[in-house]
Amino acid sequence: MSRRSLECVVIGGGAAGFFGAIACAEANPHAYVTLLEAGREPLTKVRISGGGRCNVTHACFDAATLVQHYPRGGKALRGAFTRFQPNDTIRWFAEHGVRLHTEADGRMFPTTNDSATIVDCLTEAARQAGVEIKTSRPVVAVRAVDEGFAIELKTGATLTCDRLLLATGSSPQGHRLAQGLGHQIEPPVPSLFTFNIADPHLHALAGVSVESAHLRLQLSEGKPLEQTGAVLITHWGLSGPAVLKLSAWGARSLHDHRYRGTLWVNWLPSSSADQIRQVLSETKTQHGKKAIATFNPLPLPRRLWHYLGDRSAIAQETRWADLSK
Repeated sequence: MSRRSLECVVIGGGAAGFFGAIACAEANPHAYVTLLEAGREPLTKVRISGGGRCNVTHACFDAATLVQHYPRGGKALRGAFTRFQPNDTIRWFAEHGVRLHTEADGRMFPTTNDSATIVDCLTEAARQAGVEIKTSRPVVAVRAVDEGFAIELKTGATLTCDRLLLATGSSPQGHRLAQGLGHQIEPPVPSLFTFNIADPHLHALAGVSVESAHLRLQLSEGKPLEQTGAVLITHWGLSGPAVLKLSAWGARSLHDHRYRGTLWVNWLPSSSADQIRQVLSETKTQHGKKAIATFNPLPLPRRLWHYLGDRSAIAQETRWADLSK
């Protein structure tokens, strides 16, 4: 037999493709591993991830807790995370000369704060493992043949292999390749998106942010979806971590309801309604001569306070003493 004992092909030159190719080559030094990337440069998304710093992993080291952060597929991932989880990722990069640091929100970045550190690490690890990287090699079709696979390239060439790894991410072409091999594909829907709210007065507050707000989204049926976290007001509606998480967990429900629902926002989730009433009552008593619009006793941005006053039909000149109970 002229070729090595095992020929493996990885389609997709992103982080997953590189990591899979390296793991394959390191696990079986006698295997011939080829990585095919459609573009001219691999790892392009790694370069721009995390604002060019590359958030490598997250400081959550319990598999049962980690899967709770995944809107879908948590049960399937639990087994995988018991075998390889963030601790293993940290250890792997340390063994390859890259140290990570943890930020306040749990995200972990290379200590250089430069995504090129991760790109160079993966590229060098692949080279040392003997992975052959072929760029500008778009795949147009894959067929199962004998006990392996035939891979047709856009260049007209055909490759054969014993083992095949599809690491094409969200690429529709990757979905088609998998479907052509007999896999059932779950129809993708948008996720991690912002909310469009038809309120021009809210749009005027673009740029205002609140560190912690509680969101409750009620669709036409089913239990409401809830998230707590930072919220950013934009010129089209709402964004920020809490909104993005809510859209991720409710991706399929929102799609099924044509992205229409009712959103409640609690801008002060750390305080109860009774506590807020108490603050307002004390303010009415102690600062009765001051205008409500200019004296805000609550930890809310000034522009948001004005907006809430307007939505409550409270005139700008109304004094605290004139506010009804």
